[in-house]
Amino acid sequence: MNQLQNMKVIQHGTEVKYFQFPGELLMRMLKMLILPLVVSSLMSGLAALDAKCSSRLGLITVSYYLWTTFVAVVVGIIMVSIIHPGGAAQKEDSEDSGKPIMSSADALLDLIRNMFPSNLVQATFQQYRTSSEYTLIPKPTVSQAQSESTTRRALIYGIQDDNGTDVQNFALDLTPPPDVLVRIREGTSDGMNVLGIVIFSATMGIMLGRMGPNGSALVNFCQSLNEAVLRIVAIVIWYFPFGIVFLVAGKILEMSDPSAMGKKLGFYAVTVVFGLVLHGLFILPSMYFFITKKSPIVYIRGILQALLIALATSSSSATLPITFKCLLENNHIDRRIIRFVLPVGATINMDGTALYEAVAAIFIAQVNNYELDFGQIITISITATAASIGAAGIPQAGLVTMVIVLTSVGLPTDDITLIIAVDWALDRFRTMVNVMGDALATGIMAHICRKDFMKEGDGVSFILSFLSLQKERKHGQRFAQMCHKANLWLKGGPGML
Repeated sequence: MNQLQNMKVIQHGTEVKYFQFPGELLMRMLKMLILPLVVSSLMSGLAALDAKCSSRLGLITVSYYLWTTFVAVVVGIIMVSIIHPGGAAQKEDSEDSGKPIMSSADALLDLIRNMFPSNLVQATFQQYRTSSEYTLIPKPTVSQAQSESTTRRALIYGIQDDNGTDVQNFALDLTPPPDVLVRIREGTSDGMNVLGIVIFSATMGIMLGRMGPNGSALVNFCQSLNEAVLRIVAIVIWYFPFGIVFLVAGKILEMSDPSAMGKKLGFYAVTVVFGLVLHGLFILPSMYFFITKKSPIVYIRGILQALLIALATSSSSATLPITFKCLLENNHIDRRIIRFVLPVGATINMDGTALYEAVAAIFIAQVNNYELDFGQIITISITATAASIGAAGIPQAGLVTMVIVLTSVGLPTDDITLIIAVDWALDRFRTMVNVMGDALATGIMAHICRKDFMKEGDGVSFILSFLSLQKERKHGQRFAQMCHKANLWLKGGPGML
């Protein structure tokens, strides 16, 4: 009894947890907003787009945006897998070392099962996960068949040392290894089934758009809910600096080697920048060149002002008026195409954000020595694409949607603080890629749909005026201008005027 009274209770890390409490509140706020943000943004966005997507321009535009976003995610996954900024995984210290190994087939089937949850309410806090149970079944030996008393067989042999004086005896166990019986059981794991909620919300949004006036009430509700959630997000972002200070400081106190983590963050920043450069300066311009057969350098030169504004403000929404002006005056894109393609792109086309979220999620997994299977990588690809669509065009909105990606594969959301230190700089570069992707997409759509706009009679008055001016050769300067415009018309349609 006296020994119990003299015992000293040591509370490991309690002070750090208390110190991190303001940051813990920040993470709880972000997790609270995941469900309403995903549901409202996808349902309202897709429902509003569906009426426009019935046209050829809308269908091609949305398909192109989704494709380039998915390509950006794949580029990010490849870059982070090659550079491996999180350091070599140490399996002995891995948190999942005691977890049963799941085959690629089970991981892929779990991915498909989670896309179609059997219970939407359960999907808000649990996701399906196959569990494996292993049982060892020993094989009967020959001696066991002959006699019940003998259970093991061993071969005894001796080895002399180099001097030949001492002999060391060794025993070789001849008992055959046991068989392993694997039983596959249905199970669940804690964490929101983001993938299932995304699939349901997207399907519901498309159906609401097709219902027309009958679905307008629910569409208006989703739009109001989305607006309210975004205002709450704006309030949470105001709390960001205060909460982040305590989270980052607490993480530093928990680190055994802060210098090593700083080195990993440097490699992480390099990985994101390389991915953005590859996607923004090579892949997107190459797609523009192969589709339009025009120089992307000349086109990008016309939107340099918008790219500089994006770098300064780190907000694609704030850059939208400047991008509109550059495309209209410098690149001579049809005003009607700009009015549709550019706002849609500012809403759903976030290539840089999607690439960044994929890299950040796998980087956090590498830092925690968490080995991602094939199904989890596919989940990151899909959720990063969907989360980037739901990201508002405001500074650091990617940090809000990052919680969605981490939650989808069960990664610790608190580790977002690891990348906060370099996020302010990376946010500006990924915003530039977002704006460039929107602008290049507008040029591509103007090229693909130029004949559709010519059929609407836009060229009739132009051609008539051109023919009438042929009879008035005395107006030499005006006639030359019309000839130049006619040449542009024949090359690129009304968008080039």
